Amino acid sequence: MPFIVIDQFGYLPHSKKTAVIRNPQTGFDNVQSFPAPGTIYQVVDALTDQPVFEGSPVQFNSGATDAASGDQIWWFDFSPVSTPGRYYILDVENDQKSYPFSINDKVYDEVLKHAVRMFFYQRAGHEKLAQYAGEGWADKASHTALARERNPEVSFDKDNGKAGTERNLLGGWYDAGDQHRYTHHIVGYIETLLLMYLEKPEAWADDYNIPESGNGIPDLLDEVKWGLDYLLRLQESDGSVISHVEVAHSKPPSLATKASLYRLPSTHCTLGAVTPYSLGAYVFGQFPEFADYAETLKEAALKAWDWAHANQDVRSIPDWHDQWNSKGMNQRRMRAAVYLYQLTGDTQYRDIFESGYRSGSNRFDLFSNNGNSGGMNQYQFGQHFMLFYVLKIDGISTTVKNNIRAAFKYSFDRNNGEYAYRIGRDGYRSWIKDYNWGSNQYKAAIGGTFYLYGEHSINPANDKINMDAAEDYLHYIHGVNPFGWVYLSNMDNYGTTRSLNEIFHSWFMEDSQNRWNNAKTSKYGPAPGFLAGGPNQFNNPAPECCLTKCSSFPERCEPVKYLRTFTNPPAKCYADSNIGWPIETWVISEPSCGYQVEYIRLLSKFANRNQGNAIKKVSVSQEPAPVIFPNPSKETVNIQFMQEPLKGWEIFDAQMRLLAKQQVSGHSVQVDVSALSKGIYFLRITTDSKSYVQQVIVQ
Repeated sequence: MPFIVIDQFGYLPHSKKTAVIRNPQTGFDNVQSFPAPGTIYQVVDALTDQPVFEGSPVQFNSGATDAASGDQIWWFDFSPVSTPGRYYILDVENDQKSYPFSINDKVYDEVLKHAVRMFFYQRAGHEKLAQYAGEGWADKASHTALARERNPEVSFDKDNGKAGTERNLLGGWYDAGDQHRYTHHIVGYIETLLLMYLEKPEAWADDYNIPESGNGIPDLLDEVKWGLDYLLRLQESDGSVISHVEVAHSKPPSLATKASLYRLPSTHCTLGAVTPYSLGAYVFGQFPEFADYAETLKEAALKAWDWAHANQDVRSIPDWHDQWNSKGMNQRRMRAAVYLYQLTGDTQYRDIFESGYRSGSNRFDLFSNNGNSGGMNQYQFGQHFMLFYVLKIDGISTTVKNNIRAAFKYSFDRNNGEYAYRIGRDGYRSWIKDYNWGSNQYKAAIGGTFYLYGEHSINPANDKINMDAAEDYLHYIHGVNPFGWVYLSNMDNYGTTRSLNEIFHSWFMEDSQNRWNNAKTSKYGPAPGFLAGGPNQFNNPAPECCLTKCSSFPERCEPVKYLRTFTNPPAKCYADSNIGWPIETWVISEPSCGYQVEYIRLLSKFANRNQGNAIKKVSVSQEPAPVIFPNPSKETVNIQFMQEPLKGWEIFDAQMRLLAKQQVSGHSVQVDVSALSKGIYFLRITTDSKSYVQQVIVQ
C-alpha cells in the first residue's frame, strides 16, 4: 500500500491540493509501518526529477489515530503549485514517493468521458460494436426476446412467463452488476443525469465515442434519451408504468436468450416516472430538433400523473424494489409536481409542492425539526439535490426559496450537523457517518452537496471552504484513501497507477477464456470507468466457512482478511475482489448506475469542457508551445513548432515509463502511436532552449 496518497488523475491548477501521509495503526495493514514523515516534502517534476516546491507536512488530529481508517495521518499542502505538468510527491528524508499525477485545467475531462461511457456498456438491447466499446467489450445486442408477464406462482428458473402477454421492452440499462432493470431505480438515474446537465451544461461534450457522438447534442443527453425511450416503452396506454423487468444473466450479456419477465404497474413506479418524463420534456424541449419528442414526454408525464392520482394504492407483486409508505409516496408526489409546474406553468402543481414541502408528517426530511430547520443525512441526498434545483425554478415563491435556504444553512452550519464540514473530522478529508453498502455513492453525493451549497452561496463566508470540501470527496475516490486505490475499474491506461482490477459484475466475472475477470491477469479485464460500491463496515462475509469448512476453496477465502469488520476500521472494509460465496463481495465491489450518477455529478463540477471535440493541449509553459494534431489520434500525431527547430521527442505512459524516443530536426515531425494501447500518454518535446510536455490521447 502506498504511504503517500494523492489524486492519481491530478488537480486543477488553482485548486486546494493536499497529499495524505499514512502510518497504519489498526486493520489488516498494520504490519506495515511508516516512520514519522521527514520535515522536507517536495513536489517533483516527474519528467525531469527536479523539485518545484518544498514544504513540511502537518500532523492530523495531534497524532491520534483516525477512527474511520485506523491510520495515523499527516497532511502536505502543495496548493501553490499551479503550473501544468506531471509531478510526484517526495519525502526527501525517507525516500518515499507518491504515484505520479497531473496538474492542468482539463485533468478530469477524459475521466468524465469514461465515467459516462459506463452507461453505454450497461445498455440492454443495443449492439456494442468494437469501434465504440473496444475489442474486449464488443457484444451483440442482449435481451432482445419479447418480454412476458411474470408468473408469480412459478420461479424464474422454471418458467418463461405467461404466454400471450408478450411485448417489446427493449432497452434501458442493466441496473448494477446484475442485468435486471428496476423502474424505480431508472427514474432516479434519469432525474439525476438531467439535473446534472442543467447544473453545468458547459461540462458536457459530444465526443464520448458512443454511436450518437457527433449529432450536435451532448452525449450525456444521448444517454438520457436511451433511458427515456425505454421508460416510454414501459408505459401502458392508460398511463401506468411497468414496475420491473427481470432477465436472464450471461457473460457476455448477448448470450442471455431467455425471455425477460415484467411485473405489472404500480402507483409507486408510475408516479416516479412523472419526474423523468416531465424533466426530460423540459430539457429536450430546448432543442428544436427534439420538439416532437419533448411533446411525447410531456403527454407521458401527464398521463402517468393522472393514473397515479386515480390509483393511489396499486402495488405490483410484493418485492423489495416496490415497497413504499404513505410518507414516501407523498414526497414522490411533491417531487413530481414541482417538475410538472416547471414544464407546464400550471399552478395546481406548484401548490401541491408549496403546501406540503415543510409541513405535516409527509414533509421533506430537510425540514424534520418542526418544519423549520434541517435534518440532513447521507441517505437523503436525492431530496437535497431536488431542493437545490427548486431554488432555480421561476415562479416558486420567494418565501419558499428563503425557507429552503435557511434549512440548508442550519443543516450545514450547526456544530453537530451530519453535513457540517469540519476539516478535523476525517484524516482523508471526506467524512461520512456510515461506510455502508455503496459508501462511494455517499462520498460522491455529499461532495456534490457541498459544491451546490457553496455555488448557491447559502453561507457566503464558507463558500470557498465548501467548494474545497467537494473536491476533497472527489480526491478520495481518485486515490486519497487508505488503500491508495482509484475506486474505478481498469483505468491505468487513462492516468492512474492503481485503479481497481476487479468489480463484481455478472459480465466481468471469471470465464473459461479468462477475458474479463482481472485487469492485470485477464486478456481485457472489466470495462473501464465503473465505480465500485466501496468499503462497507456492515458487510457479512462467511469467515466461519473460510476458517473451518472450505479448505477446497482457499483462494476464495483470501480476501476475508480485508473484510472481517472486527479487525478492520470502516474505511478498510474492502477488497479488490469479485468473488461471490462465501465472501459476498457484491456488497463492496459491485458497481451500480446509482453509484455512477452521483460520481459523474460530482466529477462534472470540476470538468472544464465546452462543446467541442478537441482536448486542450497541456504545456508546462504559458509561452507559445508546440502544436500537436490530431489529438486524440489512432495512428499518428504531428508535432509542429515554428518558433525554433525541434531536437527530439520522448513519449511516456501514465506511470512515466519511457516508451519511445527519437532525435529529430526541423520544425515538424510525425510520431507513430498506432502500436500503443488506448489511453493517455505524455509527449516531451525538446528544442535548443527548453522542453515542453503535452498530453496525447490514443484512441
